[in-house]
Amino acid sequence: MCRIYPVVAMLIGIVVLASGCIGATSGPDDVAWNLTLAGETESVLTLTELRQMPAVEGYGYSVSTVGIKYGPNRYRGVLLADLVEMVGGVGADDLIYVSAEDGYLWVFDTAQLQGKEFFTFSEELREIPSPPLQVILAYEQDGKPLAYEDGGPLRLVVITETHDVITEGSPWVKWVDRIEVHRK
Repeated sequence: MCRIYPVVAMLIGIVVLASGCIGATSGPDDVAWNLTLAGETESVLTLTELRQMPAVEGYGYSVSTVGIKYGPNRYRGVLLADLVEMVGGVGADDLIYVSAEDGYLWVFDTAQLQGKEFFTFSEELREIPSPPLQVILAYEQDGKPLAYEDGGPLRLVVITETHDVITEGSPWVKWVDRIEVHRK
């Protein structure tokens, strides 16, 4: 009789562990993440709502402040300019604050909002003339939902049409949860 208890306990343990492995998996739309937009008005968007907005795609390739290159990857997301328009747009001297859940903050001016005034580099990290750039709030990388370890579910990315243009990585805000327009 005493030998049955360890076997029963072991079977119960196996069933409990297995039930966690075969349960429902969460897809990208199941991630509980909201984006707050603030300007003349305020709006809160879910990931599902962001994915339903008009999207753009392009290549993003960045270099960290210590020279580590990330990319190139293909990104999909919503133009930062379109998100700012939803809460009243920007004036010529306004600033756009993009912040993350970990407290990181990057401030964009209106020229950067339009993809201008970024430093661009070749793969050898030599400064090159800037091709047309776009700033997007990316939710997809290489055809898959942007993983948390890559800055997802929402990350600010500077994209271009070619895979060989590198931008400085500091504006690539990870884990974006708030975008604010600050009037001057």
